[in-house]
Amino acid sequence: MVLLLGQRWPARSQIGSLAIVTIGCVIGFPIFTALALQSITSARATIFIGLLPLSTALFGVLRDEERPRPAFWLFSIAGAAVVGLFALWQSGGNILGDGCMVAASLICGLGYAEGARVSRDLGGWQVISFAHLLALPVMLPLAILWRPVGLVGIGWPSFVGLAYVSLFSSLIGFIFWYRGLAQGGIAAVGQLQLLQPFLSLALAALLLHEQVDLTVWVVAACVVACVAGAKRFA
Repeated sequence: MVLLLGQRWPARSQIGSLAIVTIGCVIGFPIFTALALQSITSARATIFIGLLPLSTALFGVLRDEERPRPAFWLFSIAGAAVVGLFALWQSGGNILGDGCMVAASLICGLGYAEGARVSRDLGGWQVISFAHLLALPVMLPLAILWRPVGLVGIGWPSFVGLAYVSLFSSLIGFIFWYRGLAQGGIAAVGQLQLLQPFLSLALAALLLHEQVDLTVWVVAACVVACVAGAKRFA
């Protein structure tokens, strides 16, 4: 946040867009996913992230007046349908957990689209930094309220995970992401998110030694095909 001291501060017309980014990406998405993970597994939650490209494209059309061709929507809906059907088939439904992940995908898609719009004027790292600054009055009291009673029993993997989420997922990743969305188009570049659930599953198998069967890779191939088709017609 100290770096913002030497930057051009956003205009009044941009504050609303930054507030949407704050609510969608800094506050809403983390809270909804955290609530979801109390009742569903991380693998199941990861699959629902596949709905993000459709959400991002939808809000890109609504907020940025993008007009993809009809074939784009066919491929996008097909990719989202594959992800949704796979999630439903993989395990029994959980209304609360699944609902929170759907809400997380929708609100994050709005934050992605709005952040891409305003980053064209402010820059990617400035957008996410200002969003964190706006979120501070909300997130700091919540962090104090729900802080752990003590550090006993909290292992180093938890601290490493918290550091990674804080530095990379919540800040550095957004710098490159918003730049890509602004330059390549919200709807088109947003489709790359369809790869995220299956990359996460691959890393889970590689790093955590989880069992990922052949069905997952077949579904991943179908999703990759949908991504390629959507990007072609965006």
